[in-house]
Amino acid sequence: MNTANPQLEGLYLAVAAINRLLVEKQLLTHEEIRETLREAETLVLANQDPQSVSAAHHKAVAFPIRLLILANDAAEHGETADFEDLTRQEGRST
Repeated sequence: MNTANPQLEGLYLAVAAINRLLVEKQLLTHEEIRETLREAETLVLANQDPQSVSAAHHKAVAFPIRLLILANDAAEHGETADFEDLTRQEGRST
């Protein structure tokens, strides 16, 4: 991630914390969060209209979704990953 975007880094970590809280309060499960994020990712990547935006743009939009999926997976296993760990994992998975 570009270091010029610390606000986005904070936002991603805040959303991940909210997701953990939703699970802790038993309002959602990790699986429900994962499914919802996967649906969002699918929608982003499905629009491959070359008249619209580039494939790189789609990947950039999908990045925070994938990052939140990884954060959700870590939380499900009782782990807490920092932003750098999550971005490294996301980079290896794409």
